[in-house]
Amino acid sequence: MRAPVRLAGFLALLAVVACAHLSPAAGSEIRLRVMSYNIRSGNGNLAGTADAIRASAPDLVGLQEVDVHWAERSNFVDQATVLGQQLNMQVRFARIYQFAGAQPQDPPREFGVALLSRFPILEWSNHIITRLSTQESNPVPAPLPGFLEAKLDVRGVTVRVFNTHLDYRSDPRVREQQVKEMLGYIGEPSAPTLLFGDLNAPPEASEIQPLLERLHDAWPASAGPGLTDPADEPRKRIDYVLVSNHFQVRSAAVPATLASDHRPVVFDLVLRRIDRGARPATSILKRGAESLAASQLAAKKRVRKRSQLDSCKALRSPLQYCGCQPTSPNHTC
Repeated sequence: MRAPVRLAGFLALLAVVACAHLSPAAGSEIRLRVMSYNIRSGNGNLAGTADAIRASAPDLVGLQEVDVHWAERSNFVDQATVLGQQLNMQVRFARIYQFAGAQPQDPPREFGVALLSRFPILEWSNHIITRLSTQESNPVPAPLPGFLEAKLDVRGVTVRVFNTHLDYRSDPRVREQQVKEMLGYIGEPSAPTLLFGDLNAPPEASEIQPLLERLHDAWPASAGPGLTDPADEPRKRIDYVLVSNHFQVRSAAVPATLASDHRPVVFDLVLRRIDRGARPATSILKRGAESLAASQLAAKKRVRKRSQLDSCKALRSPLQYCGCQPTSPNHTC
């Protein structure tokens, strides 16, 4: 009865191992809601901006046109920090422009993009791309910061997030250069990757096609036109969330709000958590079956050999039938 007991024990152990490898954490879905929003420096009502964001309850928000001690239009407040505090979210601000404060003791005046996150921000950078300054009367293309990159810990998965605001002018050449430079930072998205942005170009614009080939426009055609600008009577779709193929889009919406001159875009996404240590059930069971078969074969060989040896001794057959070679005249099996 020992063999059946051992077999039952082995199968029980195999089941435990298989279940351990196939625990929900190994391949469960991570749901998150994301928003991209050009806030137009709060549009004179930063509390209204916070309310518009809060109404959608996003986990991640990419903001464009954010003032930090910038001007009287925003009461010289640090809008990024204030929104982070009001929404109880982590915040990172990436300046595009920076000037000295009005008084020596005043903080620098800054304008740029920001990221709000309910997930831990592991690290972040403010990358330089080509821009035509909006602070000069006759600007020429020049390198300026304001392309934000961050790495987030999204429930155990590292997610790369980018936030950008591309040139608004009708000539697409600066946007073409900006897209080229951004792709250099993004690289091949082997890890889960999101890009938020006011691209100032419709989906069919040639200058953003290389970006749409690297990442996917999250807005599904079935959700309608997705128009965001201007907020009161939207006629253009220029605000985006782009995703790598690690994400599945579950829903998309453009909330109707006049808190800015743009409407936000909001997406419900699903990210598949992949446990690199986990193995498929078929692999586990196959290896278990192979191990079981090998154990059974070895047991059969031992039984066969023992039977041959017992028969050999009983019949006093020549040593070669005993499965051994003599090492001395007195050696027996």
